[in-house]
Amino acid sequence: MKAMILAAGRGERMRPLTDEHPKPLLKVDGRALIEWHIEALKDAGIKEILINTSWLGDQIPEYLGDGAYWGVNLTFSHEPTALETAGGIRKALDFFDDQPFIVVNGDVWSEYDYEKLLQQPTKLAHIVLVPNPEHNPQGDFFLRDDGLVIAEGNNRATFSGIGVYQPEIFKDLKEDEPLPLAPLLKELMVEAQVTGELFDGKWHDIGTPERLKELNQSFQRRIKTIEYDGKL
Repeated sequence: MKAMILAAGRGERMRPLTDEHPKPLLKVDGRALIEWHIEALKDAGIKEILINTSWLGDQIPEYLGDGAYWGVNLTFSHEPTALETAGGIRKALDFFDDQPFIVVNGDVWSEYDYEKLLQQPTKLAHIVLVPNPEHNPQGDFFLRDDGLVIAEGNNRATFSGIGVYQPEIFKDLKEDEPLPLAPLLKELMVEAQVTGELFDGKWHDIGTPERLKELNQSFQRRIKTIEYDGKL
């Protein structure tokens, strides 16, 4: 299975940090955010990875190269104007050889194991949900007991930005037109074509400088805890 990392966004809420660098190159514990995704995908056995770029997009291939450092093959899809999630996928659809593929938002950090997504999806889409963070208390979608995801329901969870999709979802979309993913997912949910799972491990949406700082501070606290435990 191949994968796509979404890295084309402007990152307005991350300004001024994103005035000179694209958000996926911001550092988490000393490594660019996008490196964490590449390493996690590689650990799951995924070696063909496409990355879409737009804002300051030339910096990303310059920084990452062809992926040889991680033992993967990186391909880049540049968008002169950011096409949003569904539009970016549509532009790069030929890369996936008409096979299901993984997509992960480049501005999240998590310890999710992508190997769980390698099995063929039983529906057109399978998405990963997480418990609602403080900045999204109402959640996005509801996970039913039978594994189907619907748009409405009590105790909704938050879409993590991680999912696996069948190419046919995007084939009829207009090319080179900005299109979000959420409306497509909601249409598929009406047709009972979206399954999901709840991941309750570590996950962070790096949407603001404050959240990035908080995540980096958590690594520092972890290091101090390990050092303290080592002295016992």
